[in-house]
Amino acid sequence: MTSGLAADLGYAHATGNPVHRVVRWGAGTRAGGWVFSRVLRHLDDVVGRLTGGRHSAPGLLAGLEVLDVTTTGRRSGRRRTSHLIATPYDGGLALLGTNFGQAATPAWALNLEADPRATLTYRGATREVVARAATPAEAEEVFALASRSYPGYARYRQRVGQTRRIRVFVLDPV
Repeated sequence: MTSGLAADLGYAHATGNPVHRVVRWGAGTRAGGWVFSRVLRHLDDVVGRLTGGRHSAPGLLAGLEVLDVTTTGRRSGRRRTSHLIATPYDGGLALLGTNFGQAATPAWALNLEADPRATLTYRGATREVVARAATPAEAEEVFALASRSYPGYARYRQRVGQTRRIRVFVLDPV
């Protein structure tokens, strides 16, 4: 389904400069994934505060755009915001629950499974969306597209292997 969500938000990834490409490579390694899974959200909060929300840590370090995705906690019922890198897909956006190749499924993915309604915020623009699980064919397409922008996705998928299912969601505007 072509929704125009990516274009509506102006969301796209740049090729990145040589430093961005090195960071993208490093973040995709086992050690890089471990470090980034633990520090990136905190670093991103600091960068956001210092720049008045105009920049993100992944944007500065790796040239990758970040969305704020607000879900409803499946246990608490509280609204939870995660800084995520989306993949432009079929005019819309898709999310991959790779969790930097770590063993656990990210909480935001489990939250979307429990309640698919979410709010996206990007550069001050906010949109309400409904997430749906990608079909197996869509998931393959999303992984292929995502891996072009950030090769770490393919390595995360390889590393996770059969230990858990990586959730892939397609976001449709409400």
